[in-house]
Amino acid sequence: MKQLLIVWHSRTGAARQMAEAAARGARSAAAEMAQQNDLRVALRRAADVQADELLASDGYLFCAPENLAGLSGEMKEFFDRNYYAVLDRIQGLPYACAISAGSDGSGAARQAERICTGWRLNPVAPPLIVNMGAQTAQQILAPKTVAPAELAKCEELGGLLAGTLLL
Repeated sequence: MKQLLIVWHSRTGAARQMAEAAARGARSAAAEMAQQNDLRVALRRAADVQADELLASDGYLFCAPENLAGLSGEMKEFFDRNYYAVLDRIQGLPYACAISAGSDGSGAARQAERICTGWRLNPVAPPLIVNMGAQTAQQILAPKTVAPAELAKCEELGGLLAGTLLL
C-alpha cells in the first residue's frame, strides 16, 4: 500500500480546508482507478508529524499559509525539526505544495520549494497558491472560507499525487 502524507498548518482555516480538499481528491482518484485499497491518505497537522511518518510515506503534500512573505512558523518548524532526520532517505519521492495567501504567496512557495529541493523530492506540479484577498489586519486574522473553485483545484492536486503514486 502506498501512503500520501498531507502535512498542513492553518490558523484561520484556509490551509486546513485546502489540505482536506486535497485528501478528498486523492481518495476520489484512487477510487476512480479502482485502487482505493492501495492508497492510504494521512492528513496530519505539521506540529504532530515526526520523521518516521515522512519515512513511511511515498509522497507528500505540504499545505500552509504564507505569513510575512514566508511559510507559517508551525510549518517552518516542521521542516526544521525533520529536515536532517530524513535527509538522503526520501530523495526522489513526489511532492506538491499548496499555499494560502492574502495576496501573493510566492515567498512561501519559494521557501517550500527550496526545502524540498534540498530533500531532492520531485515536484509533480507548480505550487498551488490560493489568494484569499485579505489585506487588513482584521481580514487577515478572520476565519476563512475557501471558494469552491479553489477547493476544486486542491482536489485536483490531491488526485494528481494519488495518480502519481498508484501508476
